Amino acid sequence: MKKICTAISFSFIASSLFSQQLSQVTFSDAANLSYFSFLVDQTVLIRITQDGKILEWGTEMLSERGNYYSPKLQPYPGRVDYYGKEVDSAFRGKIKSIGTCMFTYYAHYETPEKVGKLRSIGNFQLDYYNNFDNAIFRGKLKFIGSDDVLYYSSVDDEAYRGKLKSIGSTAITYYSAFDDRLIKGKIKSIGSVVYNWYTSFDKPGLGGSLKSGLYRQNIGSVTYILR
Repeated sequence: MKKICTAISFSFIASSLFSQQLSQVTFSDAANLSYFSFLVDQTVLIRITQDGKILEWGTEMLSERGNYYSPKLQPYPGRVDYYGKEVDSAFRGKIKSIGTCMFTYYAHYETPEKVGKLRSIGNFQLDYYNNFDNAIFRGKLKFIGSDDVLYYSSVDDEAYRGKLKSIGSTAITYYSAFDDRLIKGKIKSIGSVVYNWYTSFDKPGLGGSLKSGLYRQNIGSVTYILR
C-alpha cells in the first residue's frame, strides 16, 4: 500500500513539473513570431500569443507521409473548464483548466498592459513588459518562467525591429534591410544554428526558400518551427 501511495505521489509531482515546459516557438514566413507552445500533461500543447492570449490547444499529428506535422492541432477530448461570473472581471469566461493544468490571469487592478493576460500555466509563471518599457514591445511577454524574453527595439534595423531577439540564452538574428529583398527580415540564426536562404540571384522559383538548415529544429530543449 505504501509503494502504491509513493507511486501516486511521484506521478502527481511529475505531472506538475511536466506542465512547466516551453516546448515550441513558431514563426510565420520564417520571420515573424506566431506563438509559443507549452507542453502540459497528457502531451497537450497550449499555444499562446506573445501578448498572453490562448490561441488553441490539442495534440500534434504527424503525417503518415514523411516528417510533416499539421499546423492545426487535433482537438483535446478531455475536460476544459472556464471561470464563472464569481471571479474578477478581467478573466471572467476565460479558460480555467485544460485537463489537470490550471490557468490564472492578471486581474483588473494590475497595470493596463497586463490586465486579462495569462499569469500562469500550471506552475509556470508569465510576466509582461509595462508602460515604462520601450513602446514597441510593451505588453509582450517579458519572462517565461525564469527565462527573460527580449525583442529588438525601435532603434534597431527596420527589417527586424520589434521582433523576437532571444529567449533565455538562445539568441535570434535576422537578415537586415541591406540584404536581398527576398530574405530581408527572415531568420538568420537561432542559437548556434545558421539558416541560409535562396535569394533573387539564385535559380528562378527558389528565391526565399530554405537553402540550408531545417524548418523544424530542436535548439536548447525547445523546438523552433519556421513556416
